[in-house]
Amino acid sequence: MATDYDAPRKTDDEISEDSIEELKNRRIDKSSGIVDVDESELAESLELPGADLSNEELAVRVLPRQADEFTCSRCFLVHHRSQLAKEERGQFICRDCAA
Repeated sequence: MATDYDAPRKTDDEISEDSIEELKNRRIDKSSGIVDVDESELAESLELPGADLSNEELAVRVLPRQADEFTCSRCFLVHHRSQLAKEERGQFICRDCAA
């Protein structure tokens, strides 16, 4: 929990003067952040390693590499030319891999 060190601090007398209603409201506010999760729905959304995905189809449109893009020779991702860090012997290296 974050603490505001610049806020004025309460004295012991002020702390004991907090009403019961105010303390109950604080208690309710803290529990309001709890999220109810249905475990059966959570279990259905998980995919286990080695699951049979042979009947699944991907609906992703794949574009060929554009003229202003390159493929990094280390991570094999396609990047825009602005991400080019260096070229070594005809192999392109992106900024992330060069760092």
